[in-house]
Amino acid sequence: MQRGAIVELGTAPVASLDAGQPLRILHVFRAPVGGLFRHVEDLTRGQIERGHAVGIFCDSLTGGPRGEAILASLLPSFALGLARTPMRRNPHLSDITALVALRRLTRKIKPDIIHAHGSKGGVYGRLPALLHRDGILRAYTPHGGSLNHRPGSAPHWIYMRIEALLGRVTDLFTFESEFVAARYIDYVGRPRALNRVIWNGLHRHEFETVTPAPNASSLVFIGEFRAAKGIHTLIGALCLLRQRGVPVSVTFVGSGPDEDELHAALAREGLAERATILTPRPARDAMRLGRVMVVPSQAESLPYVILEAAAARVPLIATKVGGVPEIFGPVASRLLPPDDPAMLADAIADCLEMSTSELREEAAVLAAFVEQRFSVAVMVDGVLGAYRDAMALRSHARQHV
Repeated sequence: MQRGAIVELGTAPVASLDAGQPLRILHVFRAPVGGLFRHVEDLTRGQIERGHAVGIFCDSLTGGPRGEAILASLLPSFALGLARTPMRRNPHLSDITALVALRRLTRKIKPDIIHAHGSKGGVYGRLPALLHRDGILRAYTPHGGSLNHRPGSAPHWIYMRIEALLGRVTDLFTFESEFVAARYIDYVGRPRALNRVIWNGLHRHEFETVTPAPNASSLVFIGEFRAAKGIHTLIGALCLLRQRGVPVSVTFVGSGPDEDELHAALAREGLAERATILTPRPARDAMRLGRVMVVPSQAESLPYVILEAAAARVPLIATKVGGVPEIFGPVASRLLPPDDPAMLADAIADCLEMSTSELREEAAVLAAFVEQRFSVAVMVDGVLGAYRDAMALRSHARQHV
């Protein structure tokens, strides 16, 4: 797609529903990549299947081949179309252009609900309501983002003030984890509007077991190459294991701003010969590239990559950050403290000494818990139910003004 403002209209008709009038829903977010985009994709597909008219407004600068392919597959089903315009991660003059484009789009398609996702989407989707309450219900799902800035820093103080201001015109908050809900309350305050924790979900086919490829590495890392994902902690652990004489190979699957630094660090520490770096690919394909998956993150919300690996019975080493304990549930004691190379090295060594049957037994316990708690169907129905409840509360409030 070109990098200017683009609007593509889907051709899907809007089916009628027995349980209430179909809703017109516009999802607003920045980048069609990562867990946030997976959440939006699952939500939009589920809402379309249930007969609602759906559209997307997002960035035209990011996405990559995988993001572009997913958006292209969704487009024919979008009754409200696909609109893309340049968006930067940080505040930028182009935000004015994007806000104008969104305003024009909402006048054209007349959505009942604007569902904003992530910090940037939260600004775009809710800021216009500060100037003019147009009758559109505003829903907001934080995905970490601005909440992950270091408390006490100037950016954190500024962004939390913005969140508090936009909270005044938010009709519904849906939090993807108890962790994010608690963090929002701690940093911004308890939402005035209806708010619910609605966990991300998985499809039935994602609970099929993934087994390592014949040439799999000892470890596989799947995610963005940036500091918050704990790559330097993993490199430190690999150095310690080499000193102990423990042979470990690792495959890194992903991309990100620190990719050059990752290459340099592996070369500097003499680890490059036993490390492979690959571009992003479907999670289940990436999981086959290692015997054990390692997620040494320093900060997370409710990471899909851990959900998907747990469902697929992939042996996991992860840190106790964000909503990860909500995924591990009864086996959360397995989680490690973040930024601790020595403990990570110990955990890796222990896993590599375990037999295949022992690893599978541990993985099966976690998979059983995840299957009980995390379902796409439950997530979609929960969000739609929250929309209806928020609309009913707003209607009731207007009747009693």
